[in-house]
Amino acid sequence: MLWTILGLIIIGLIAGFIARAIIPGKQSMGILMTIVLGIVGSFVGGFLGFLIFGSDPNGGFLQPSGIIGSILGSIIVLGIYVFATRRRQPHTR
Repeated sequence: MLWTILGLIIIGLIAGFIARAIIPGKQSMGILMTIVLGIVGSFVGGFLGFLIFGSDPNGGFLQPSGIIGSILGSIIVLGIYVFATRRRQPHTR
């Protein structure tokens, strides 16, 4: 159980960090929010993978497709976050 939580935190940190590196602009979040971003992205990626491919009978905790899904889910979540929290630029003529 402890190893599962530790693995989730590490994968969350890696996925969140990669998502922050890919999405342009400055995201004002610390390491804890990057981990949360990665964990939420893992759930989003896993859910989308389940919707697209169905259940995986040989699914394990740590596999390359899960890590890639975590990164893609984190990119989606961060993109939505950046879009929702961006400040509107005043129109200047």
